[in-house]
Amino acid sequence: MSDSQTSPPVPEPGRIARSRTTAHSGWSRWLPGLQTLRSYKMEWLAHDIVAGLVLTTMLVPVGIAYAVASGVSGIYGLYATIIPLLAYALFGPSRILVLGPDSSLAAVILAVILPLSGGDPHRAIALAGMMAIVSGTVCILAGLARLGFITELLSKPIRYGYMNGIALTVLISQLPKLFGFKIESNGPLRNLWAIASAVMDGKTNWITFMIGAVTLMVILALKNYKRVPGILIAVAAATLVVGMLDLAARGVAVLGTLPQGLPSLVIPWITRADIVPVLIGGLAVALVSFADTSVLSRVYAAKTQTYVDPNQEMVGLGVANLAGGFFQGFPISSSSSRTPVAEAAGAKTQLAGVVGALAVALLLVVEPDLLKNLPTSALAAVVIASAIGLIEITDLQRIYRIQRWEFWLSIACTVGVAVFGAIEGIGLAIVIAVIEFLWDGWRPYSTVLGRAEGVEGYHDITRYPDAQRIPGLVLFRWDSPLFFANAELFHDRVLEAVATSPTPVRWLVVAAEPVTSVDVTSADMLAELDETLHASGIKLCVAEMKDPVKDKMKRFGLFARLGETAFFPTIDTAVSGYLQTLRGKGLEGKGEDRE
Repeated sequence: MSDSQTSPPVPEPGRIARSRTTAHSGWSRWLPGLQTLRSYKMEWLAHDIVAGLVLTTMLVPVGIAYAVASGVSGIYGLYATIIPLLAYALFGPSRILVLGPDSSLAAVILAVILPLSGGDPHRAIALAGMMAIVSGTVCILAGLARLGFITELLSKPIRYGYMNGIALTVLISQLPKLFGFKIESNGPLRNLWAIASAVMDGKTNWITFMIGAVTLMVILALKNYKRVPGILIAVAAATLVVGMLDLAARGVAVLGTLPQGLPSLVIPWITRADIVPVLIGGLAVALVSFADTSVLSRVYAAKTQTYVDPNQEMVGLGVANLAGGFFQGFPISSSSSRTPVAEAAGAKTQLAGVVGALAVALLLVVEPDLLKNLPTSALAAVVIASAIGLIEITDLQRIYRIQRWEFWLSIACTVGVAVFGAIEGIGLAIVIAVIEFLWDGWRPYSTVLGRAEGVEGYHDITRYPDAQRIPGLVLFRWDSPLFFANAELFHDRVLEAVATSPTPVRWLVVAAEPVTSVDVTSADMLAELDETLHASGIKLCVAEMKDPVKDKMKRFGLFARLGETAFFPTIDTAVSGYLQTLRGKGLEGKGEDRE
């Protein structure tokens, strides 16, 4: 993955483990911001301040734009930026994740408030604020219930694919600003076609393009100089040039005067008729925002080599939404465009977000005209540079060499995000992850075991073709939990192992150490299998089964059905039990020579 302008410090050996322990001890586990403050290093301060100031140049225009897209006045986008950033700095576990208004939520919010508000801007923000409160409450309760494990569904290749898709989507979305024209947004790939058509039709504002292109080159050129705030220098220079030459008069798009005003504590009252649609919308927002946040959180946790508790991430996101809802804001999520800006600018902790929030507030109160000459093409350059930093290539090349099908899973996620969009891409990534998990469990590896000369224990006869098998005994190993999706396959493979045995089978022993669970469907299958084997004079036994799984077998009635003597602590004791049974019947060695 491309290096950021200022990479996070690599923790000492054991640092991650210690932070994990600290994060789970006492009441302070719910206030990661206080823990960060206690261990804060003064050498980080300059980086966080610069990153916060650079971040401000993104927070303001993006907040306003996403507010309008969500159906509320632009000023509320700034309110939804200031308060959630402050709340997340205290309750959020991620070191550099940036929260705020997001394009992925705009359509959901608009779909709820547009038909209910009737064009009333005060009613619209009340509805949106209550949606934020609902989604915040849902996330907090989910975090307290420790449901954050759902983030573990996404493997590294899938996360890479999602982030590469996000990087491509963000980059494409900024190209119209870089070229100085507007297009109708219809999806990343269609946008790319529309951009190419607009350029071919001569719609490019070349002054705008030159400003953006030079800004991008300056950012990329200064990227490797970690102590130089390249983004801040590039953006400030672009703003000065536009202001001094009055390029806004020549068609260069600029930010313009900021709206004034600070958020105040307001309860967003809604009518009884609004409750159901707002609840549904709030739940949808909670699902979408946490899906997005969980992916970004894990990616940046890996990049900063820190542990992020997914349950605390839910709580942090929930508190940020809850605070925003009570302070004239609307639902927010993590930002896949602003977070890389903070990272590339050298953010070390959530203090960068606090600085950004305070800077936005200060601009609203003191000098709303300060950034009026900031060209939008310079902002596009910042985002494009950040998107480039998100793209993962090196590790995907390694994955291609060692596990090619996982590489193509990653590519599928990238294409899914690029074709359908970020949220749809997350859904696709989750679906692929579930399919990947189910496929591994649905078609697990199984084998017959034998005694290989010179190797202790019993081993796969396909790996050790000369391994000796005990006549009349099949040692069958199943490398997966037993559940509804693979129950019939287990049944078929056991009967196949019996059918292909070179000698008539008396016992079949399942080497069950890899079996970590049994469900009702597979338990019923085992009962049917026992009947089938018993009808053929074959005893079904189990070796090395874990106690929790054995407890399930007892609840399902299988322990009583098979009998206590059918369960052995090891394969060796099962083999000894079989041989002892043969000796007791006087059958050992009669016409059943070893292979």
